[in-house]
Amino acid sequence: MRNFFLSFTITISFFLMAFKAHEVILEWQAPIELPQPKAIKVIMPKLEVPKIEINLKDHTAFLKNIGNFESGNRYGVVNRWGYMGRYQFHSSTLESIGIKTTKKKFLSSPTLQEEAMKRLLKSNKRTLRRYIKKYNNTSLYGVYVTESGVLAAAHLGGAGNMIKWFKKGEVFKDGNGTPITRYMKVFSGYELNLE
Repeated sequence: MRNFFLSFTITISFFLMAFKAHEVILEWQAPIELPQPKAIKVIMPKLEVPKIEINLKDHTAFLKNIGNFESGNRYGVVNRWGYMGRYQFHSSTLESIGIKTTKKKFLSSPTLQEEAMKRLLKSNKRTLRRYIKKYNNTSLYGVYVTESGVLAAAHLGGAGNMIKWFKKGEVFKDGNGTPITRYMKVFSGYELNLE
């Protein structure tokens, strides 16, 4: 036990001497001057954000809007004059673009109705190409003329009535009293894909 106290005393003595020596060393050291932090200039890179143009008047929008005007975009509708489907086709119009079908088959086939609209637009564009080329993006009889407006009006009143309008300003109206010029205005400026 005596050896333990002797060892303990010696250990404490060394510890105290080391602590005292450390204090002395700390007193002798000169204060360290740290540099003052400088302002950091953050340089943010200039980010170029690509412009994304969304064409709200594309071919799909044209079909959706004309379908809405004609039938509320309902494929199974027939009006009081016998016009059928989403785009309100008459059976004689279907025959003129090479579609021979029954009323039942036509009304039950959205694919056939979309094909009919595609064929009619192409046919009307072919028939009216000279007028479209001559008057596109100009005003005639107080109406701004665009290809999509002309083709929508031809859908409503036929290419023959559009030619009468171009030549004499005659405004055809359908059974509901809607003038072709209304379709020319409402459906103006769409980019159609008729290839």
